[in-house]
Amino acid sequence: MDIFSVIMLLGGLAFFLYGMNVMSSGLEKLAGSKLEIILKKMTSNKLKSLLLGIGITVAIQSSSALTVMLVGLVNSGIMSLSQTIGVLMGSNIGTTLTAWILSLSGIESESVFMQMLKPETFSPIIALIGVIMIMMAKHNRTKDIGRILVGFAVLMTGMTLMSDAVSPLADSPQFSSLLTAFQNPIMGVLVGAVFTGIIQSSAASVGILQALSLTGQVTYGMAIPIIMGQNIGTCVTALISSIGVNRSAKRVAIVHICFNCIGTIIFLPIFYLVHWLLGLSLITTAIDPVGIAFSHTVFNVLTTALLLPFTKQLEKLAYLIIKDSKKETENREKRELLDERLLATPAVAIEVCRSVTLEMAELSKQTMELSIGLLFNYNDEVKAQIQENEEKIDKYEDKLNAYLVRISKHSIASNDNRTVSKMLHCIGNFERIGDHGINIMESAYELHVKGLQFSSDAERELHTLCDALLETLNLSYRAFREDDLDVAHQVEPLEEVVDTLSVELKNRHIKRLQNDACTVELGYIYQDLLTNIERVSDHCSNIAGVLIEIDEQKNIHKYLYKLKENDETFQKSYHDYLNQYYLELGQPKAE
Repeated sequence: MDIFSVIMLLGGLAFFLYGMNVMSSGLEKLAGSKLEIILKKMTSNKLKSLLLGIGITVAIQSSSALTVMLVGLVNSGIMSLSQTIGVLMGSNIGTTLTAWILSLSGIESESVFMQMLKPETFSPIIALIGVIMIMMAKHNRTKDIGRILVGFAVLMTGMTLMSDAVSPLADSPQFSSLLTAFQNPIMGVLVGAVFTGIIQSSAASVGILQALSLTGQVTYGMAIPIIMGQNIGTCVTALISSIGVNRSAKRVAIVHICFNCIGTIIFLPIFYLVHWLLGLSLITTAIDPVGIAFSHTVFNVLTTALLLPFTKQLEKLAYLIIKDSKKETENREKRELLDERLLATPAVAIEVCRSVTLEMAELSKQTMELSIGLLFNYNDEVKAQIQENEEKIDKYEDKLNAYLVRISKHSIASNDNRTVSKMLHCIGNFERIGDHGINIMESAYELHVKGLQFSSDAERELHTLCDALLETLNLSYRAFREDDLDVAHQVEPLEEVVDTLSVELKNRHIKRLQNDACTVELGYIYQDLLTNIERVSDHCSNIAGVLIEIDEQKNIHKYLYKLKENDETFQKSYHDYLNQYYLELGQPKAE
């Protein structure tokens, strides 16, 4: 094997790793943000978790990416350690698919059909189809499929280059003597673990072993310990991703390592014990790519079958290795709001952002409801709760803005891109609603401290306006939460009613001032309240407008103008709401 073969081997490895990266990224985009939803919903029992781990790893072709994703989700508090164990086991089985695909390179047959299954035959065809899809397609989804195909073709080309590079080793006596070192199973496990840990890809490590097996010099006795070591080495990615996370997230990496180490510790001695008792000729038989794929699958399936009933014990072992600190025992660790590791899988990061944005929305809605309640029933504890909520809302806005901007720099699917745009536009409105809640709270506090009280008429009118505002608030937040355009279209008529009521209440307030039924000091507070309520309804309109503008591709200002001028449905809804609230004011409104 000369210097040119070494260069070809390294180049083939580079092609392989790059192709795997491109293919995995494309598959993640295609899977979209449903991954995180599925992860949370389908981890209710061991079998579901196992099947889920297999499915997602097959879908994104990367057990390492799934493990990093799980570390991030646990660190964010979205999943618990117990929910991840079955998924981790499933990911080990799912990753064996790559080895089976790579085993096609060992096909030897004169049949045209069988020849078409060889990577050097179908890779150029797949690459051509992929490039055509990327260049000709108008939809991003089709382009993503094209990138997956190109990535797969590059991966298989890398495998072919590696196989060609090592083929001269079949006749090399130096290579044969080097392989004698791997007669020691412990050495095989260590080499497999270290090499896989360095390149951080079990698929690439198995691919190189399959390429070497084509020389006919690698036996089952050499390959099986290396395969076991490769499963241990792939945990390095999880270990690296667990740096700087909370203890719960660190335990995810520990469980993954323990799972693979226990499997090796149990099955490697059993394999050699059976050989010692029965004298297996398999030990000295040359292994081929299919044999490697089969051994890889059998090891992972047997390890999973053995340890799946003991997930609770694995969890306890993780807690034994990573013990709770005193601080954690007294007050469980604060979760990382948005974990950096999830950026490696943008689709999942987007869904996590949506969950956090919904938390922020709910908090701002709660703050507004508490503030309105404080107007009519003052309580110092409620005031403190409103102030605490506002501080949390501000933190949500800062972190979400920064995180969403970072996600926007990634190449993401068009649906995910629309979701990011909605969140970026809406979180500012949620934060401003929280601010207006503080303003209303301060007005309530001023009334309490100064011992002031509105007249019964003013209080009744304010109640009516606040009821209309809360209905507008609930509609807009429901539209955002459920991504429901029908609900979003109901917001604007009600927002117009809030504006109309606000004008009516200002006119009534002026009459009370003129009749000395209200003081100037109370008047200032009343005007501030009306202004804040009107601003909140405007932000509700903005939230609904963002959904309509992005999903229906409409200029919201032109749309609203035409809606208010010409739309009969809008006019009917507006008058229905108006009559309802005018009746509550004690004055029917003629249409």
